[in-house]
Amino acid sequence: MKETRYFFVPDAAKQIELPDDEAVHAVRVLRMQAGDEMMLMDGQGSFYRAVLTLTTQKRCQYEIVETLPQKRQWKGCIHLAIAPTKLMDRIEWMAEKATEVGLDKLSFLDCAFSERKTLKLPRVEKIVVSAVKQSRKAYMPELTEMTPFKNFIQQHTSGHRYIAHCYDEVPRVNLFDELKAVNEDEDTLVMIGPEGDFSIDEVRLAVDAGFISVDLGKSRLRTETAGLSAVMMMQLAKQC
Repeated sequence: MKETRYFFVPDAAKQIELPDDEAVHAVRVLRMQAGDEMMLMDGQGSFYRAVLTLTTQKRCQYEIVETLPQKRQWKGCIHLAIAPTKLMDRIEWMAEKATEVGLDKLSFLDCAFSERKTLKLPRVEKIVVSAVKQSRKAYMPELTEMTPFKNFIQQHTSGHRYIAHCYDEVPRVNLFDELKAVNEDEDTLVMIGPEGDFSIDEVRLAVDAGFISVDLGKSRLRTETAGLSAVMMMQLAKQC
């Protein structure tokens, strides 16, 4: 049986043509032709069974045969805010794997000890789109530009909010224990610091702003590992 190919097409129901990069992949890599079936994903909760009607070297037109609304796989909003690592490939790996596990929003933080102050969001978005297709996720995570730490904690006031850190001076509770005790339908945000952790002043600012101080267990984790662990814990606590 021929494998069904998935393509990411924002607003797929309103379009008749694959985006340029998806069209090139369909024609030049997969060698698809008019009449071939495929599955479209709009990143907003629906899949579409479609048939190619026209192919050229750079273009692919399609016709939707069936609309397939998808059920959400978890409850509430899963939001990870993380300070990018100095080596960008590590945070890109984390973004890919976190998308495969499942999250709704990925934000990037500029913290006191951050070694990376900028990032190319379109590159991260490409990686996330690929992960959405690979893992057959119906919803595309929202990505946000890097935001200064103080600005970020002032912007987010709803749901359950946590800051993970390694300071013994600030009392902490275990994140997973906390997640198991709250309503799974409520939104959840976890902040993960840079390779040198948040500064202790940042931790105290977050706690004063209503964030709960947490740990991720007894092991000391790298930034990207901590981010992925936090997403997995939120997923386990919010499964439908």
